[in-house]
Amino acid sequence: MFQQLMTSRRFAPIFWCQLFSALNDNFLKNALVILILYHTATEQSGALVTLAGGILIAPFLILSALGGELADKYDKATVARTLKLAEVPIAAVAAAGFILHSIPVLFVALGLFGVMAALFGPIKYGILPDHLETRELPAGNALVEGATFVAILAGTIGGGLAAAETNAVGLLAAIILGMAVLALLFARAIPPTGARAPELKITANPFTSTVALLRDLRLDHRLWVGGLIVSWFWLVGVIALSLLPTLTKEQLGGTPQVVTLGLVVFTLGIAAGSVTAARLSRLRPNLALVPIGAMLMGLFSLDLSWTAPGTGRGGRAAHPRNVLQPPAEHP
Repeated sequence: MFQQLMTSRRFAPIFWCQLFSALNDNFLKNALVILILYHTATEQSGALVTLAGGILIAPFLILSALGGELADKYDKATVARTLKLAEVPIAAVAAAGFILHSIPVLFVALGLFGVMAALFGPIKYGILPDHLETRELPAGNALVEGATFVAILAGTIGGGLAAAETNAVGLLAAIILGMAVLALLFARAIPPTGARAPELKITANPFTSTVALLRDLRLDHRLWVGGLIVSWFWLVGVIALSLLPTLTKEQLGGTPQVVTLGLVVFTLGIAAGSVTAARLSRLRPNLALVPIGAMLMGLFSLDLSWTAPGTGRGGRAAHPRNVLQPPAEHP
């Protein structure tokens, strides 16, 4: 079924559109993180790295409900094309930030990318039931979820490697612009869905729409609990991805390559979990997997909290190979 979906015009354009979009977001974020940590290191570097993750994610809390209203009122394909078109000039702002070596300009571009991603999020999931059959939804969701984290991995690695080169500003700018254009091209190929609720009134205050959305969600206990657990999953993921670069540099004494290794392991685990969930839900969506996954994630989070304070190696983890060796093997 995976291969069938990937060659279908019902699914492939939205898949590649959201992949390049997420790739661009994380490419910019990690390039900015590496620039802060290794090229403009200050006493506030750790705080700025955490701020970068927060700026990209914060719009989801404020604007996701608005994105859902737009997806209901208008044709989802049209909204997707509009958002991806708006991302091209934002990518130009990011490119200017790299060329000018301006951290503030890059933060502005990152925040604007976060706004576009928050508005696009409800579309990339909400459009799947419009174009896929019920039996195809677990596989479609798994592909989108897995691709999101593969994009996080690839964007993070690419951004880190490119930013590690002091003379790569032109390459950084070209990649940011190129991926924005690719996302737009695939968005233009998404089949129309029609407006599901054209009479819907858009709430001017995003906080009001967010509160209303949460109130409606609480009316269905299963969806409410599932939503809380999924939100917790994203919270843990964001915290882990935001703190990993600082932990690697300050605790392990590692280089950007060690940061990349940690991100590879984390993201491959996400992709493997997405595929496993799709396999277990191949006949119908299985909500029982959500609390099971949440409990396992909690256990491994506790394990990380117990082991991380004892992993300091006095700066001897400069190479990824050293991180995988027991401490006794270090000279």
